[in-house]
This record gives sequence, C-alpha cells and structure tokens, in this order.
Amino acid sequence: MKITGNMINYYYVCNRKLWLFTHNLGFENESSRVQIGKLIDEDSYSKNEKHVMIDYVVNIDMIKDWNILHEIKKSNSIEEAAEWQLKYYIYYLRNKGIDIRKGIIDYPSIKKRIEIIYTDEDENKIEELLHRIRNIVNLKHAPKRIDDKICRSCAYYEYCYI
Repeated sequence: MKITGNMINYYYVCNRKLWLFTHNLGFENESSRVQIGKLIDEDSYSKNEKHVMIDYVVNIDMIKDWNILHEIKKSNSIEEAAEWQLKYYIYYLRNKGIDIRKGIIDYPSIKKRIEIIYTDEDENKIEELLHRIRNIVNLKHAPKRIDDKICRSCAYYEYCYI
C-alpha cells in the first residue's frame, strides 16, 4: 500500500477521515473549504517550483534548491498534522537518497511560517506511524467519528453527522 502525505495528515486529524479517504469515499472535491485551500496554494509563491509529484505518492507543494521543502496550508488549526505530513515528505525523499533535513510550513493567509527540522528520532516515529495507518486502512469498518469542533469544517461532515 502506498501511503500519501494526505494519509499522514488525516491520521492526525481524524482516523475516520483517513479510512473514508482510503476507501474512495472522497467528498473533498465538493468542499468549498478544500477549494479555497487549493486557491491559496496556487496563488502563493508562484516563482518557485511547485507541486512536485514523486512516485504518485508524495506531492510536494514547493521545493527550493532541492534542500528545503515547503508545505502550504490555509490555516494552522491542525499544525501537528501539517508538521508530520512535511516530515513524511522528507522521510520519503531521504529514502530516495536526497539528503533533506529541513522544511517550512507556510500559512500565506495569516502570514506565518514554521521551520521544521527532521531528526533521526523522526524516522522511527514515521515508521511506527506508517504501521498504524496500515492498520486503520485495513479495518473492515470506519472508525467512530471523533465529535470535535474541527468536524464542522470537514468535507466529511455530512457523511458523519447527517
């Protein structure tokens, strides 16, 4: 199973969302919040190399001189998810022989940047994370909904609550 950056992100946001996404129940194309995020991403940092797809697994928002990755996000409401998504991209590229240890999460709409340093300990945590994601994806039924305030802005809200 190929694990994507979105799957890493969804693991931190909601295991139910991760399961639904991996079982092709994708409501995100219809979500206005997702569309706004895509517009922010497309309009930000237009002079740099953006949307670098590698092996149809990782889709890097922006890469600068092949040594600093950038992940562009609309909001910092789930910063941990963005951080581990970026670290997963670094992990993936390092396994391809590209020595990257730094990334930046950009929040253009709030004019904020966070520098992320990849450590040796992160590699072990990501390998455990990949194992946990595989376990969730292989469940026969979707995990229970989380009933959190972030659910109201989720593309899967109607599926879970209506």
